[in-house]
Amino acid sequence: MIELFPEGFEEIDRRGGVELAAYTDAAGEERLWAFFGGTRGVDVADGWEERWRAFHRPVRVGRLWVGPPWETPPTDAIAVVIDPGRAFGTGSHPTTQLCLGFLQQLEPRSLLDVGCGSGVLAIAAALLGHGPVVAVDVEPAAIAAARENAQRNGVELDVRLVAPGDALPDAPLAVANISLAAVEALPERLEARLLVTSGYLLPDEPDLDGYEFVERTTLDGWAADLHRRT
Repeated sequence: MIELFPEGFEEIDRRGGVELAAYTDAAGEERLWAFFGGTRGVDVADGWEERWRAFHRPVRVGRLWVGPPWETPPTDAIAVVIDPGRAFGTGSHPTTQLCLGFLQQLEPRSLLDVGCGSGVLAIAAALLGHGPVVAVDVEPAAIAAARENAQRNGVELDVRLVAPGDALPDAPLAVANISLAAVEALPERLEARLLVTSGYLLPDEPDLDGYEFVERTTLDGWAADLHRRT
């Protein structure tokens, strides 16, 4: 489905399986038939082009509000405005919220965001007073999205494209909301004194050489951990 519809599709949990739906035309329906051997097509009402906005709702995490440009943030919150047009993270996922919680607990300092995606964590960190903030990712599209969102929020980020396995920039605090395997490979690539990690489920416990476990927070079956270099 990603290859057929890179602009996006909908995943719906159904009893006994998952339904994948794409807004497309007759040619797209033919592609689905060719790849999957059978599809069900239905006409949609006018205005379907804007319906995707209904899936992007703002979230409040402590002092932070994260939401799309068409929503109005509350006056008592630090607003992080993220355009969800590119699917690199909008702040709604539990792992992102857990990392945002840690960023508010820790004393502001120079910070590295590993796997920055749309820049949610890096932008929030800058707005919370962390700095300078360096954000890195392996995807060029993520770099472009992070730069655009940083400009939208009026913060200055050092956004860099890196290759998998590259040594990472130095910072006393790093945050990595990535896969468990990528998290466990981090100690060989960075020297951060404090490291916030997430992107994995509650049963997963990262084994980080050279770091000791400090604290864990959880939300909806996901986990985030704070580690300190020994």
